[in-house]
This record gives sequence, C-alpha cells and structure tokens, in this order.
Amino acid sequence: MAVRVGLDATGRTGKRMISVIFDLDGTLVDSEPNYYESGRRTLERHGVPGFTWEEHSRFIGIGTLETLEILKDRYGIPAPVEQLLAEQNAAYLELARTRTEVFPQMRKLVERLRTEGAAMAVASGSSREAIDAVLAGTGLDALLTTVVSAEEVAHGKPAPDVFLEAARRLGAEPADCVVVEDAAPGATAAHAAGMGCIAVPYAAEIADDPAFASAGLFFRGGQPEFGADAAYEWLRARSAGRAG
Repeated sequence: MAVRVGLDATGRTGKRMISVIFDLDGTLVDSEPNYYESGRRTLERHGVPGFTWEEHSRFIGIGTLETLEILKDRYGIPAPVEQLLAEQNAAYLELARTRTEVFPQMRKLVERLRTEGAAMAVASGSSREAIDAVLAGTGLDALLTTVVSAEEVAHGKPAPDVFLEAARRLGAEPADCVVVEDAAPGATAAHAAGMGCIAVPYAAEIADDPAFASAGLFFRGGQPEFGADAAYEWLRARSAGRAG
C-alpha cells in the first residue's frame, strides 16, 4: 500500500494520506514570467525578435527542451538545440533565484501535507538545475525533497514518464498518487499514468481544454479560486476511500 500513515484532522494517528505529486511551474510557483523572459531573450539572440507572451502561453506545460525543438524548427534557427537550451537555462536561472513567487495557497497545502506525513514529490518539465534553483530560492526545498525532471526520463509531458518515475521514487503505486497540475499536457500525463488529478489551470483561456475533463478536482478559476483547505479535504476523502 502506497499511502502513508499521518495525523487526522484532530491530531490522532491512523489516517493514511495518498501520495501527492506536484508540477512546479505555474502550479506551485509563478515562474512562467521568468520562462517567457528567458525564452524571449534566447530567441532574440538568435534572430527571432518580438516573441510574445501569447506565443509563449501555447507551450505552458511542455518541457523546455521540447519547446525549443519546436521553435528551432519553426523559425529555422541554425544553432543546435543543446546550445539554445544552455542559453535559456542560464538566463532563466539568473531570474529564478530571486524573482520566483510561491502561490500562497499552494505553500499552505504543502505545509499541511508535510505535517500530515504525506509523501510528496515535484515532477517537472524543467531542467533539474532550474528546479533546484526555484526550490532553494523559495524555501520549498525543505518541504519537497523528492524531485524528478523530465531530463531524467525518456519522454516529457504529455507522456506519463515523469509522474511514473516520481511514484517509483516515493515507493507508491500510480493508483495511490494524485497529481496537482496547471496545464493540459500535465493533466493528460496524469491520466495516462493512472493517477488522480487536481487541476488548477494557469490561464483562463485553457480552462476548457478537454484534458481537464479527467481531473477529480477542478478549480476552473485557477489560482485565484484554488483553496488549500478544499484540496486537502478532497485528498483526505480520496485517501480514506482507498484505505478501505
């Protein structure tokens, strides 16, 4: 059984909490502005000026490497994708260490789950170096110690690989995990992994994406609507259902 022993709402032991796997960018932290700016700078350096936020938003939820492969082909950039990735990562890290904000209700949820003894992981399309920089810069590294980057698996989201690897490292069965995600590719990946999903769309325009239909808990209004207490109670109920 992959759910963990923790404390119930009154502090008594015995309740078993399901494992929770968090996406990072756009879910735990508002890092998309940093990704946009680092990507814009990289493209401009390679002769592609005027990259807009609207263009960037189409790649939210997709790994940086996969995004750059698409943009390199689209704009005919001659530089190797490895060079583009290194340049964007360097620009991103410069921004990430000091300019990344944690969504307050997400921090509250992580802290409560930590108190309950729930197993948690971060599974992200970002590079491991970028993930570590964000977690360290925001203090989340003290709460979330199991981390998987898409660089460490064969395929990024919407493939389920990164979530399955996170479950493996937690010692959890996929069916005993819930993913918290902000983007359609991540919701698709969670479903493909056989995991539950709490969906908190990063942008209002993607809330109607069919990928979110499989989410067990859906905050259509995104982060302004998300509540740590509501998410916790849903996770607790799902854990109780599986504990039987």
